[in-house]
Amino acid sequence: MNGAMSMTAKASTTAKAQADTATTVEAALPLLSLRITAGPIELQGITDDLLGPLADLAAEGIGSPGGPPFLTPWKTEPSQDLPRFFAQYYWQLRADFSPGRWTAPLAVLWDGEPAGVQELFGDKYLVSRTTETGSWLARRFQGRGIGTAMRQVIAAFAFDHLDAQYVTSAAFSDNVSSVSVSRKVGYTENGVDIWAREGKPVPHQRFLLSRGNLVRYEHPLMIAGLAAFRRSIGLDV
Repeated sequence: MNGAMSMTAKASTTAKAQADTATTVEAALPLLSLRITAGPIELQGITDDLLGPLADLAAEGIGSPGGPPFLTPWKTEPSQDLPRFFAQYYWQLRADFSPGRWTAPLAVLWDGEPAGVQELFGDKYLVSRTTETGSWLARRFQGRGIGTAMRQVIAAFAFDHLDAQYVTSAAFSDNVSSVSVSRKVGYTENGVDIWAREGKPVPHQRFLLSRGNLVRYEHPLMIAGLAAFRRSIGLDV
């Protein structure tokens, strides 16, 4: 009996040790554990439990009715297919993540409630030290300064914690709210491309932000999961 109990105890100890050392999804992809908090706003990695609530927000609308479409064609997806399209889009960004080329989509929470997504892009970042921002905000959260705040937070994060030299952004020229946010945060115009949108040529305005021009958010940043995320994009290796 004692021998059987001893064997059971050893097996239990071994199983616990294996569980303690098992690689989690968050350890494999540190982006999922990244948290940036500043006052009422929090940016965090988009875990699977957030995909549903964010898809519901996107289905409600992320632009004004009849307004200019976004680069990612949420509005063109049938409502019943949007959750699948939405989840696949963010799963694909995870699958393609590498130090040489990465996209870091972060859920935006305002007072603890999902409100949208703020993305940060890096292409050959270790060489260029230039990252790009992109975002969307659910319609019912717009007009409250949240879009400006989330851009200020992600730009400060890039400069202060990822060693960025420049942050860029771009928007269709008729996307008035996005262009306005860029100017409020301190970006300067950096040229215009002509893009094909729905079969028509549309000006696409580029913006550039340097550290010294950043108009900072009123609250300081608190970061969790930074060291692992820096290593995942090739910093501190």
